[in-house]
Amino acid sequence: MDAIHRRTFLKAAGAALAAGGFAFARGTPDKVRLAVVGGGFGASFWFHQHPRCIVTAVTDLREDRRQALIRQYGCKDAFPSLEAMMEKAADTFDAVAVYSGAPDHANHVCLCMEAKKDVLCAVPAAISLDECARLKEVKERRGVRYMMAESSWYRQEAISAREMYREGKFGRLVYSEVEYYHPGIGRKGDGLSHFQGKPTWRLGLPPMFYPTHSTGYLVGVTGERITHVSCLGTPGGPDFPKPEETVYKNPFANEMALCKTSGGNISRVGVFWHVAADGERAQWLGEKMSAYMGGSGGQPQSLNIPGKGVVRWDVPAYWKTDRLPEPMRHDSGHGGSAVFISAEFIDAIVQGREPEIDLYHSLAMTAPGIVAHESALRSGVQLEVPSYDRKPA
Repeated sequence: MDAIHRRTFLKAAGAALAAGGFAFARGTPDKVRLAVVGGGFGASFWFHQHPRCIVTAVTDLREDRRQALIRQYGCKDAFPSLEAMMEKAADTFDAVAVYSGAPDHANHVCLCMEAKKDVLCAVPAAISLDECARLKEVKERRGVRYMMAESSWYRQEAISAREMYREGKFGRLVYSEVEYYHPGIGRKGDGLSHFQGKPTWRLGLPPMFYPTHSTGYLVGVTGERITHVSCLGTPGGPDFPKPEETVYKNPFANEMALCKTSGGNISRVGVFWHVAADGERAQWLGEKMSAYMGGSGGQPQSLNIPGKGVVRWDVPAYWKTDRLPEPMRHDSGHGGSAVFISAEFIDAIVQGREPEIDLYHSLAMTAPGIVAHESALRSGVQLEVPSYDRKPA
């Protein structure tokens, strides 16, 4: 389906869903019964506002976070672990939203997919290439849907850039800079790096193990794959753990990669934990037009159009439109992306299709970071990124 016809279909489907009159694809439920795993980030989504979804089970290892899930989704069927929920209540839900810690994502997702559940998962999809391969094998063997909850894909600026790219306004997009700055993550004094005196998965996390807030601005706009990467890293301050103090043996608090794309273009990908900057930002340089997101450095949000010069880039508030069911048309976390992620996963199941951020896009955003970290450990040697795309029939 070409981009224009796909947008027309999704717009019509969204309007029908809001009106309550969508003709469901054969084999899909009247309402998607969803289980939610993880009451930290997982309690910030809006599945319960979708007219074709009901949250029927929730779980977290921590009682306080279980209570957060109960409050957010109005679901009292709560369990102390994913394993307990799968054992005792698997027949009460059709799909699972996984928001556990990053090192658990691949295992938790595969557990759910093996049980024939469609899965939405927080980022990243995996933290090793072996896990990437395992996700692909299980998803294809079990024939279920997988979606990654990547916020950059549905930030309002990314939606606008994607549509301008599909309309040919950039022409060839020859260069992009995609950045994620989150100062303090992974350091010893970070509140998320410890719980009850014990380190969490965030302590010393290699920045490029969390690349998708950056790579989402490339893959989510052009659909390109990163094929080769060369990366360098810098250490953090004294509050960052030494390599031997964490499970990752990671010496870097910041990592920056220069990448070659499948279109023969260049992308600079950065993830920094130790820097005087914050937030997510991208800029896309094309032959016909360039676009620049605003950022924490005070950069103006603008377009550069030959013949017109630099002009203001007025990004629509897409969350106010009929792209979403009416109850979900409100601002939400991470640049307005949370409602889009929630709606897209449910819509894909109801409409009997793959989600827009499918497994193949998800791995194309995740794997380059894993390879980039290896490159940084090897002083920037250029490495090839394996492809996990579906092989042509």
